[in-house]
Amino acid sequence: MAADAGSSALQLPCVFSPKSRQYLALCAQDGRLRIWNTDSKTLQQEYVPSAHLSATCICIAWGPCRTVKEGPQRKKRKSEAGQVEEKADLLAMGTAAGSVLIYSTAKGALHCTLDGGHSGGVNCVQWHPEDSLLYSGSDDTNIIEWDLQTGKARSKWKADRAAVTSLCVSPDGKLLLSAGQIIKMWDLDTKEVYRKFTGHSTAVTTLRFATTRPPDSNGLYFLSGAAHERLLSVWQVREDGKDKNSVVSFTLTDEPKHIDLVTSNSKEEAVRLAVVCKDGQLHLFEHFLNGPCKKPFSPLCTVQMSDTKDSPAPIPLLAAALRADTQSVLLAYGNHLQPVMEKVEINTAERHVCLTRDVQTSLSLSMETSVSKVKTPIVNAKSRVLVPGLPGHQAPVKGTSQASEKRKKDTDTKEMSIAERLGEIDLSTVSTEKGAPKGTASLQTDNFAVLLVQGLESNDANILNKVFQTRKEMVIKKTVARLPLPAVLPLVEEITNRLQGHPFTAVLMVRWLKAVLMHHTSYLASLPDLVTQLGVLYHMIESRVKMFHKLTKLHGKLYLLMTQVATSDSSNTVTDVDHTAKLVYEEESSDEDEASGDEGLPDDDDSNWEEEEEVMEEDKEEPADEENDDPDSRTDSKANGEEDMEHENESEEE
Repeated sequence: MAADAGSSALQLPCVFSPKSRQYLALCAQDGRLRIWNTDSKTLQQEYVPSAHLSATCICIAWGPCRTVKEGPQRKKRKSEAGQVEEKADLLAMGTAAGSVLIYSTAKGALHCTLDGGHSGGVNCVQWHPEDSLLYSGSDDTNIIEWDLQTGKARSKWKADRAAVTSLCVSPDGKLLLSAGQIIKMWDLDTKEVYRKFTGHSTAVTTLRFATTRPPDSNGLYFLSGAAHERLLSVWQVREDGKDKNSVVSFTLTDEPKHIDLVTSNSKEEAVRLAVVCKDGQLHLFEHFLNGPCKKPFSPLCTVQMSDTKDSPAPIPLLAAALRADTQSVLLAYGNHLQPVMEKVEINTAERHVCLTRDVQTSLSLSMETSVSKVKTPIVNAKSRVLVPGLPGHQAPVKGTSQASEKRKKDTDTKEMSIAERLGEIDLSTVSTEKGAPKGTASLQTDNFAVLLVQGLESNDANILNKVFQTRKEMVIKKTVARLPLPAVLPLVEEITNRLQGHPFTAVLMVRWLKAVLMHHTSYLASLPDLVTQLGVLYHMIESRVKMFHKLTKLHGKLYLLMTQVATSDSSNTVTDVDHTAKLVYEEESSDEDEASGDEGLPDDDDSNWEEEEEVMEEDKEEPADEENDDPDSRTDSKANGEEDMEHENESEEE
């Protein structure tokens, strides 16, 4: 195995194929599996899992090399029959949804899916060296042994109290290492614990066998690395069982992310190690494993990479693979979405090696235009320039050049400073009154666009803060529409950086991002290395909205509770509301009866008068309530001759 699957529990998985190291498998931020050919340095295959957004790939592991049929071939001679080439074909991927996907590079499609075994995310997958068996460890604390011929689980057992974060099968296929809170060694025939090892306080992300000797000779060693620990521990499997503590430790500069090693077959053979850390450095070790050693070992050689700029920035290493015969190392560095692969001869006599590379020229596609190369074209006074996407719109370049010429004439060739320009433009008070002239909004957005380009060119936080403060949708849309095209990508970078900050600033930045996507999508789609920019943005938005689903569920439950409370409160006050409504209705109906000259039947009139008397008695009992509820109705009713109605009632009763 070229790399351990468990180390990817906290990182994006990145694995070289075994033996020939012909392929590099990567899962990037966008959830796609990409397989790169290390010889031709090209993208060989790309696979998008059907549910790659909801079920992110957590770990990947190459299966043992096997003979692969690739179309019709000529008959081989007897001398060639024994020289059948074995290639890396199957690739196992553990997902956050609890399933294991088996991908075939020979088919270029999914070989099979192993479902229904785990109830939690799969953190690690490991192949058996000989049989078509696969082991997976999950958040549900279980280990499953899968049979690829049937596609079903052969056995399942509880491995630990905590999640299983790493697995490793011994070279002879008889032992299995698993790690949760403690490291356990299992006998694969009986599925029973052979040994236990304690010593890590955090989740173990790396397990690798360092030797191929049998365990009963005190010669079996393995490595372990854990999250947030800057060392690799070496454990000896002793015959007497006294193997509680690690025997050797290798010091690192950061948490181990990717490990490749050449195993030792005897005491006279050294173990060779290549460890890529989280900080992007590579450490090379060479050590003879022969019993305990108290002093921790420092690296034989440390390799760093940087770019060729005036102020060099480090280039992170993603993975490294040792060559069995020479001192050359196969490196993968740069970005997960488009890594650069290179074979390098490293002089291990030097303790620190720094390799300088120009990543842009190494990539097959490169972006040539940048903001610093914006040139102001000489525009004729009568000519009209059209910007893509805005039919009939005049280019802002011409307006700014004219304005600068006028300013030069007025101020006797004295240029205004950016601070003075900011003082003149008060971004907080945009004239939106009816009396304001129509040109003020376009004038302001023109100035916004100029300021934004200047701020992006000079990377001046004051200018950018001033521009990004605006909350008006129209100003944002028009400013983005007036931007020159080479400034669009730097604006997306600036928006991405600011989105990573405080949520309050993110709310404002989303409006700018929306405007950029509305106006400049066609231009962005034409850029070659856009994937590297939007990959980070996409990954960040995914992590931000992860809690929204749970919050909407909670909001729904709270909404149900609040409506129930509100209805119970309103039911207590229903009686008062009914009284007032009844009163108003009766008064109006009596007015209509009077106005129509008592057209109703006498029986109906009598019943109406009796109801009126009851209402009047209630009015006398609760005068304060009536005045509070509807004072106008009382005055109206008196004005409409309520007293006359009372006299009529008396006469009828007599």
